[in-house]
Amino acid sequence: MAGGTDAGAGAAAEVPGLVGVPLLGSLFDLKSDSLGTYLRAQHRHGDLVRVTAGPPGMRAELYCVFSPEGAQQVLASEAANFRKDNAFYQEVRDSFGNGLLTSQDEDYLRQRRLVQPLFTRRRVDGYAGAVAAETASVIAAWDKAPDGVVDVSDEMTHLALRAVARILFGTDVEATAEAVARCFPVITDYVLRRGYSPANIPRHWPTPGNRRAAAAMDELYGVCDKIIAERRGAGAHTAGRGTAAQDGPVQDDPAQDSAVPGGAGEDLLTLLAAARSSDDGEFDASELRDQVLIFLLAGHETTATSLCFALHLLARHPEEQDRAREEISRVLGDRTPEAADMDRLPYLTRVLKEAMRLYPAAPVIGRKAVADTRIGEHTVPAGADVILAPWVTHRHPAHWPDPDRFDPERFTPEAEAARPRYAWFPFGGGPRACIGQHFSMLESVVALAMILRAYEFEAVDTEIPVGAGITLRTDGPVRCRARRVDG
Repeated sequence: MAGGTDAGAGAAAEVPGLVGVPLLGSLFDLKSDSLGTYLRAQHRHGDLVRVTAGPPGMRAELYCVFSPEGAQQVLASEAANFRKDNAFYQEVRDSFGNGLLTSQDEDYLRQRRLVQPLFTRRRVDGYAGAVAAETASVIAAWDKAPDGVVDVSDEMTHLALRAVARILFGTDVEATAEAVARCFPVITDYVLRRGYSPANIPRHWPTPGNRRAAAAMDELYGVCDKIIAERRGAGAHTAGRGTAAQDGPVQDDPAQDSAVPGGAGEDLLTLLAAARSSDDGEFDASELRDQVLIFLLAGHETTATSLCFALHLLARHPEEQDRAREEISRVLGDRTPEAADMDRLPYLTRVLKEAMRLYPAAPVIGRKAVADTRIGEHTVPAGADVILAPWVTHRHPAHWPDPDRFDPERFTPEAEAARPRYAWFPFGGGPRACIGQHFSMLESVVALAMILRAYEFEAVDTEIPVGAGITLRTDGPVRCRARRVDG
């Protein structure tokens, strides 16, 4: 596909548009089923489609990029032309702070340099024990489930939240997990309403919605600030080896990773509080809170989605479930899985990747174009709101035969090598690729291995309505009947 910043926009073909209703365009379609609308746009008009929504004067015009090559331009090769300057990211920024997910330019580069040493593969591998402990606690309760039925959406959200809270806060997991579970739904719904509205009233006006969101943010901020102050008061700046950020290129350093994450004084917050370099300084209390909130948001909802739908898909496909369980039994026996087992469980990893293809945790990614950019035969103009949709690209018929079929064999090494790099991008890509992608895969493999070794699953809810929120959202429960595996 031809690409590049367009010096002659007039030579490009007109971007095809999705036909909506008079005056409002595709507003109602996007509100009722945005993911289905994007799929229809690609099927009818191809890999770059203009979608309009809203009345004249408040109309949004979205340039939707569906091809792997176009996604690579937006996220990687021409990422400088596409920024996180849209209204949605501003709402996330206003609610969850200016952390790695939302920051830009030098703020982002400084934060990434300070945080990167805490996410080396060896350090992240040390979190496997915390994930295993939380998984064991969750599945132990399932024997008491009425009729053996569990809602794997709720259960995996609970598991992922407790795991990331334990890794972030160590012994303070209880208070933080409860506060997040109570406050996050209120805040995320508020962000969604404002982020997709053509006009918003000021946040400080005392409307019921503003007041509910402000109360939830105050509670969540207060819990984080209290723990941060306690850490710093206890001398977190001197807690353990290798917590300072490196100057220069980031490399895996055995000395840096020698401490066991999750042990006394070695939770991620302690390490964040100690991160510093001569060039970038250190995080102040407000910056620490911003990073913590973003890690809580991105670190539990995304992994929960992957685990939920992996279990749902396996519950609907018993042969694949049996094959995964056989591999787990053969590799692990009765022992607790470790980070090194990821490479020993290739079929289970393929199951997860296929679940993330069909149900990507970030089904839609937004950017704002800051320069005219040629994508294929068309030009995306400066100032345009740009939509990438993993939900659509992961079903692109040119790269995924029978795209709605669950088939883990799509992710053999040979099959992956034959596809474009951005035919599958659940963790984004380019300079802003998710810093926690190895942690997410580690957590998912460890948890899924333990769950499938203990239980077999049969789907109760076979069709799961979903929608695009900050992450992929289910509309209702995802129930499975869980039965203890004999022996």
